[in-house]
Amino acid sequence: DKKHFVKQFISGAFIAIVMTGLDQDMMQKNLTCKSLGDAQKNIFWFSIVLVFVNFFFLTLGALLYLFAEQNGITVPEKADLLYPTIALGGHLNVAVGIFFILGLIAAAYSSADSALTALTTSFCVDFLGIENNGQKDSVRLRKLTHIAFSILLILVILFFKSINDDSVISELFTIAGYTYGPLLGLYAFGLFTKLIPADKTIPAICILSPFICYLLKTNSETLFNGYQFGFELLILNGSLTFIGLWLSSTFSKKQ
Repeated sequence: DKKHFVKQFISGAFIAIVMTGLDQDMMQKNLTCKSLGDAQKNIFWFSIVLVFVNFFFLTLGALLYLFAEQNGITVPEKADLLYPTIALGGHLNVAVGIFFILGLIAAAYSSADSALTALTTSFCVDFLGIENNGQKDSVRLRKLTHIAFSILLILVILFFKSINDDSVISELFTIAGYTYGPLLGLYAFGLFTKLIPADKTIPAICILSPFICYLLKTNSETLFNGYQFGFELLILNGSLTFIGLWLSSTFSKKQ
């Protein structure tokens, strides 16, 4: 089963590594610490705090289901709709609905703001070479890029809404298995080996690995006697990327 405890536990650890430890936006708070010791201390205490935060949200989720059961509220098929159903469906007072909407907007804006900033900066510096332009042109180009990414983000949200048939968090972790897998493989290869793969093969490897993972996940029950891939697909993706980089460096060394 894709929700087997061992799969969820191990893949959860690797999801934390890639979506936090390998994410520039998430790690920025540690990178700005004065020293390595301060950064390690920050990660240590932040990890402890997150245990209580996660426990709080799990408790809140359980209480929502208990509240729905006690008041005869039909639980929606999508788990994401339970909270808005209770908050905005006339089951609580108006103040709860208002706070729910305000909290939703605050959470969305904080995430979108950091994501848009990172996308704009990366695209302007790495692709457009904005530092080579004049000051006036750079400001104009940066603003246009920011607007373009804002529109693109809206389109991605609408597209995701149209195809999503599961909870958002579940779909997010599934997508992370494809997008963060090559990053995990690249990081592990650079951390644990001193081999140098051929530069031209790296993009192909990082595209081919998720594609192979998709084929394996789609046909896993037939190929592996009923086995279903869950979030551990991330580990397989990273492993395939690692193997591809190792093969590339081996053959390039022979040539």
